[in-house]
Amino acid sequence: MYVKTHKAYREIIAICDEDLLGKTFEDGKKILDVKDNFFGGDKVDEPDLIELMKDYAAGDATFNIVGKQSTNIALKLGLINKEGIKEIKGIPYALVLL
Repeated sequence: MYVKTHKAYREIIAICDEDLLGKTFEDGKKILDVKDNFFGGDKVDEPDLIELMKDYAAGDATFNIVGKQSTNIALKLGLINKEGIKEIKGIPYALVLL
């Protein structure tokens, strides 16, 4: 999985599954663009991603999460619930504003 932190008025954490980086998914007017310049940060494994999500969830952060593996980890941590996950072309994604 890839993680990239963007600094704005709050921290924006972009997380995506490794196999989705650089791909675009379209369904009618809906577009999910997993751009390298937004999501392509550090490559991490599951334990590191769990720790990172816990750390950022303790503060003011926004999460952009794309992919089955990444959204499943966020579900396990209680960061999101199933109702908060949307899909485009079978690719799950979630936006979390804490």
